[in-house]
Amino acid sequence: MINFFDKVLSYPQFCRQFTCGDSLITVFNCPVEARLMQQKFAGIWSKYNYIFYVLQGRKTWHTPHGVFECESGSCLFVRKGASIVEQFNEEGFCVVLFFIPDDFLCETLKTKSKPINRNNKKFSPIIPLNTSETLKSFFVSMFSYFSENQEPDQSLIELKFKELVLMLADNSNNAELLAYFCSLIQEPQSVSLQRIMEDNFCYNLRMEEYAVLCNRSLSAFKRDFKKHFNNTPGKWLLEKRLQHAHHLLQYSGKNVNEAAFESGFENTSHFSRSFKERFGYSPLTAKTALSN
Repeated sequence: MINFFDKVLSYPQFCRQFTCGDSLITVFNCPVEARLMQQKFAGIWSKYNYIFYVLQGRKTWHTPHGVFECESGSCLFVRKGASIVEQFNEEGFCVVLFFIPDDFLCETLKTKSKPINRNNKKFSPIIPLNTSETLKSFFVSMFSYFSENQEPDQSLIELKFKELVLMLADNSNNAELLAYFCSLIQEPQSVSLQRIMEDNFCYNLRMEEYAVLCNRSLSAFKRDFKKHFNNTPGKWLLEKRLQHAHHLLQYSGKNVNEAAFESGFENTSHFSRSFKERFGYSPLTAKTALSN
């Protein structure tokens, strides 16, 4: 899968970038001739949360939790992790994009004079944001920094990041995002590990990348995973992916190749072999049986 953060950094000719520690803000202009991903559907992942406001164009984010459309004027909060992005090749795509680590979010949220009220709202990997006039004005105000030759002071960039986070946290219409913010501050590491794995098992990420998403070294990730799930990451992932693929073949109308891709299998032959070993019949048989 494509490392989205690293990919954006590799296109300085199409965007101006300001950094604040591990955080990054950029106005990213992606014309048709210089797209980040060349294929219609691309798997991307990021070790940081990111927020983007769409200035021009459209894309669609696909996750097991749903499909999220974004077009001019929309704003999304994408939790760290993976997703499948659908591109529309007839258009360019221009966004104001913020990458923000968990640590920065937590430190900023703890400075609020009024703590965030906990709610029972469930949150998806991708969270549409309420595009209030205040939020639109904030993104418009960022253009003045990108139009100047001189780079703003680091302290000013940090303030802009904090302003954005606090502005979002102060809007009660962002109930789903506020639920996620509460989880960052309050949930135990074991719960965080389980949530990240449940949200990202169906993507073809390397074990090292899962460890990064869980804020652990590879050895600590494997140790904590075994303690929490009573299984190795490799065996757990294979079972979850096969069960997901079986569900897609039975209920979604996906063909074998689509079910394999959307369940994290890079190789269809490996998928078919593993599927037959697990269920006793081939994916094609499962698909045919449903049709009959």
